[in-house]
Amino acid sequence: MRRSLTVALAATLLSSTLTTMSTAAGLSPADFVDPLIGSAGDGNTYPGATAPFGMLAWSPTSTRGDQTSTGAANGYQYDTTRIRGFSLTHVNGAGCNPGAAGDVPIMPFAGDVTSSPTADTTDAVYASNFSHADEAATPGRYRLGLANGVTTDAAATERTAIASLRYPADKPASLLFRTSNSLNGSEDAETHLDPANRTVTGSVLTGAFCGRRANGGVNNRKSYYRLYFTARFDQPFTGTGTWQDATLQPGGLDQTGGEGYATGKDRAGRGSGGYVTFAPGSTVTMRIAISYVSLEGAERNLRAEQPPRSTVDSIAEKTKRAWNTELSRVDVGGGTAGQRIVFTTALYHSFQQPNLVSDVDGRYLGMDRKPHRVEPGQDAQYSNFSGWDQYRAHVQLLALLQPRVAGDFAQSLYNYARQNDGVWDRWVHVNGATHVMTGDPSAATLATFYAMGVRNFDYRGAFDSLYRQATIPRPEGLQDGGCPGQCVGQRPNLAQYLTSHYAPQDVCHCWGGAAETLEDSVADFALGQWARRLGRTKEAAELDARGGYWRNVFNPATGYAQARNADGSWVTPFDPASDRGFAQGSAAAYTWMVPQEVTGLADAMGGKATAISRLDGFFHDASGNWQLKGGGPLKYDPTNEPDIHAPWLYNELGQPWKTQETVRQLVNSVYTTGPSGLPGNDDLGTMSAWYVFSALGLYPRTPGSAELLLSSPLHPSAVLRPAGGAPIRITTSGSGKYVQDVRRNGRPQRDWKLDAGFLRTGGSLDFRLSETPSSWGS
Repeated sequence: MRRSLTVALAATLLSSTLTTMSTAAGLSPADFVDPLIGSAGDGNTYPGATAPFGMLAWSPTSTRGDQTSTGAANGYQYDTTRIRGFSLTHVNGAGCNPGAAGDVPIMPFAGDVTSSPTADTTDAVYASNFSHADEAATPGRYRLGLANGVTTDAAATERTAIASLRYPADKPASLLFRTSNSLNGSEDAETHLDPANRTVTGSVLTGAFCGRRANGGVNNRKSYYRLYFTARFDQPFTGTGTWQDATLQPGGLDQTGGEGYATGKDRAGRGSGGYVTFAPGSTVTMRIAISYVSLEGAERNLRAEQPPRSTVDSIAEKTKRAWNTELSRVDVGGGTAGQRIVFTTALYHSFQQPNLVSDVDGRYLGMDRKPHRVEPGQDAQYSNFSGWDQYRAHVQLLALLQPRVAGDFAQSLYNYARQNDGVWDRWVHVNGATHVMTGDPSAATLATFYAMGVRNFDYRGAFDSLYRQATIPRPEGLQDGGCPGQCVGQRPNLAQYLTSHYAPQDVCHCWGGAAETLEDSVADFALGQWARRLGRTKEAAELDARGGYWRNVFNPATGYAQARNADGSWVTPFDPASDRGFAQGSAAAYTWMVPQEVTGLADAMGGKATAISRLDGFFHDASGNWQLKGGGPLKYDPTNEPDIHAPWLYNELGQPWKTQETVRQLVNSVYTTGPSGLPGNDDLGTMSAWYVFSALGLYPRTPGSAELLLSSPLHPSAVLRPAGGAPIRITTSGSGKYVQDVRRNGRPQRDWKLDAGFLRTGGSLDFRLSETPSSWGS
């Protein structure tokens, strides 16, 4: 085994200048992906095998000596080199720790099973160390050599995986199915071993996204999906056994039992699973498939996606081709190998979601926990929607590069809402409404899709549904269940909001009244833009006005967004470094979150000159040095979403050269190669999408719009090839990070933004760069 090709590539070619991604040294785009980027620190990415938008992901579940806590939201932390299995489902970059999924860890064990693996609560026996020198991660394939002597090599399709397990000749060969051991626990599980047919089948009833949060997480300690799996082997079983809690049943064939959703000692030692054994020294091929609908669905998925004569090599090659198709949608030229790796890996992480949840026959599990089929014209049902994060950058990249998937995703969210009594949830995991975060990101997301030309969903029905959510109060909006963090009301205390024109902190029933107001203002602005495009002029005027409600939580006396009470008084004492009234951010960070009305925000601050001065202080310390890596609550935070658009605000404030230098500094210093290469949680591709846009010199202006802001591209050339759309070609001449001028299709582009028509028609953008700031765009 060896570390991934991309790591070696970075080490040997870091200082070299390359040509286009597809021709450099005969390498394909997938060869520039390092799945280990973001796997250390708080990136919460996972390195395992998965296909673009795949349902299944084969990746390790690590352990720090506690079977109920992995130390990472996705089950893998780079500095934890001991694993308790390879699980089948993962969510890229989620922030809760652990977040969700990690279903059905499967552990190759070189030894006899003499006690219940669940009773091994410190993972002292039925786990194994490993070295990163024995790890190789590439798109669609993951190989790992374990210290116990077993080597593993797996490749994934959309809904299946194939794994080769090579056991040492001098030790017993066992394979453990920890069926109940999902990251956050489980309500129930079942395991069935069939020696005659060389199969292991089963399911786990689980869910519980973010279910361990101290601030209301008990609200999500519940089940909402059952994952079914079927595994077939090419070698006979020499033995079987099952376990439940501390009881081991050698020779057993069937077992049930969940772990519950408690934490620590209240869950440790609970759960069920089964094991099979093979002849010592065996090389075993396992083919495995999953379904959220039924065991029969998993079996259909396996038959459809793995031909009988397929091998790990053939499946890996097929999935690599699929990745190359997606990664070729943006082909950058020039730059160092390190820059190429960072860019292509960011694109890879962006295409890991949304995730398929429907089977090959179109069936999926609805939010009402009933089976459904995809709608006419819908290719597939998708899920895993981290709305509060994704609506700021990821959904725009999806709409630009894969509009067909974006439309299916929009229809998927609408399907779920119809199955959920008309409620659109902020954070959808599989078919579960988890209520995580704040605001109404579904409105901003679908309005953005429509603005960017996505039409393959029921956009009129979806608009009507979202408009009802924004205008008709519901009883759960007066509940505090799950608050803060997972408040059940999707438009909390809407009746009061419509009266006050802001979310009062004292009767909010939300995660921070000021944050809720700012988020809802963005959502309503986006809905208003959508309404206008649909010819709904009355609704557009109403929603446009609501898009300005941010003003009602801007306190002129302090110059910051600030929470207010129902009687109109400001919540005091006030500290701009405090998160009182906000969600995962300070007043200093959230104050900039008015992308729909930047000049209005500047006017409220006292004019553009004042706003620019304050923005300068947001990115620099008192001595004028860059402060971009977490300088405290008064400074820019590159690790979280509320202020990630802030570097681009200089464009609209009249000093676009400061956007150019700030974005370039972030691209070059905050995003890097290596496991610590992401600044914070990838949040289902959001941070990665920010990087992709920023490296291209483009960024979405505001949700609900198809306008793009301009800055200086990092690479000398880039070609964007949207699926079914017109290509976009970007070139640069000269050196430096400042834009001297831009030509759009050969004509001067004097504005700092591109109108919506550019995405429809495509064309060329030619940047001339310089070492010193210019007056372009000002």
